[in-house]
Amino acid sequence: MLIFILKRLGLAVLVAFTVSFISFSLLFMAGDPAAALAGETASGEDIESIRKLYGFDRPMLVQYGDWLISALQFNFGESYYFRLPVSSLIVDRLGVTMTLGVCGITFALLTAVPLGVAAAIRPNSIIDRVALFLSVAGQAMPSFWFGLILIVIFAIQLGWLPPSGASTPAHFIMPTIVLGYYAMPAIMRLTRAGMLDVLSSDYIRTARAKGAPEGRVLFRHALRNAIIPVVSLAAVQMGFMLGGSIVVESIFALHGAGFLAWESIARNDLPTVQALILVFSMFYIVFTFLADVLNAWLDPRMRSS
Repeated sequence: MLIFILKRLGLAVLVAFTVSFISFSLLFMAGDPAAALAGETASGEDIESIRKLYGFDRPMLVQYGDWLISALQFNFGESYYFRLPVSSLIVDRLGVTMTLGVCGITFALLTAVPLGVAAAIRPNSIIDRVALFLSVAGQAMPSFWFGLILIVIFAIQLGWLPPSGASTPAHFIMPTIVLGYYAMPAIMRLTRAGMLDVLSSDYIRTARAKGAPEGRVLFRHALRNAIIPVVSLAAVQMGFMLGGSIVVESIFALHGAGFLAWESIARNDLPTVQALILVFSMFYIVFTFLADVLNAWLDPRMRSS
């Protein structure tokens, strides 16, 4: 198991360095950063002075090395638009995104796991068909469209919930549903498939033959084993949701890291965009690594190796 973890850790570090280089390269993919900073009316001398001021005249690998060392210290420079340190901007906004991500994955687990279990207990029933419909709809429905539908119904027509903002817990209800619904289909399908596989195993038939109560068979024996891959999937989905919160935060005007990414892209604030891409990628890499470690720890064959 230790060898497996070390291999996964090495792969995670390699992916992190690759993502960091791609993130840094965005500064040059958009054109000459010195010309972008100087503006359209700037002269050649102005552009050259800005190039020397920010160090754009140095070799690209040297610039990347300096940027990476600073990034490892959580120093991403100054925002072109906000004129504030990028790290402080991210820290100020990250709390909203983390709250939304935790609420979203909690909502997904609390709805998808019971539906998956119920669908597995009664396959081809109405519950199973409803679970299948919700799963297909969740995969096919764009998050922005689902969010706008909720705003129209619950905020505009019924007036039950606030349409935007993050000042009260009520502001997080609709964003949580939209973000959590994104992760529901995969968790629901995996729970159903795992329960069907476990319920057909020999030890479940033995427990029933011994007269064990059906509730004990389902929840103590079957669900306990079927939930193992679901926990790992939830960790991966958490990384996806944090990175994909930009759409949900933009729709509901939640001023988190996702909304900051949208603002920075719209205003060509490249240092902030670079940092956010790196931070969101690190979330996904870390949660994927934790999911692999958790899977290995829960697998008896891996623990014995």
